[in-house]
Amino acid sequence: MKSITIHNIDGQLAELIKSRAKAKRTSVNKTVRQLLEESLGIKSRGKDSKHRKDFSEFYGIWTKKDFTEFEKRTKEFGEFQPEEITDQYERNLKVAATSKKTC
Repeated sequence: MKSITIHNIDGQLAELIKSRAKAKRTSVNKTVRQLLEESLGIKSRGKDSKHRKDFSEFYGIWTKKDFTEFEKRTKEFGEFQPEEITDQYERNLKVAATSKKTC
């Protein structure tokens, strides 16, 4: 295993790491290693780890081609059409008025 030395860690960060290590009853070194693994996506965070494995086939690195294709196919979902909302609102009002008359 490799060793890494990190310089110039401010007091607040050092205290947060120490308090997390104490709360988890682990060493500072192990705590820092776990934080790095979690933040880099190497290992998952506690409770949810069992669920991540269920979806492992669905995540990974997209190529530029994959991203472009995804953007092309989902573009319409990001387009806002105010008249569609107004039309739906008016239909909902009519349904509400009709249901009040029949009650």
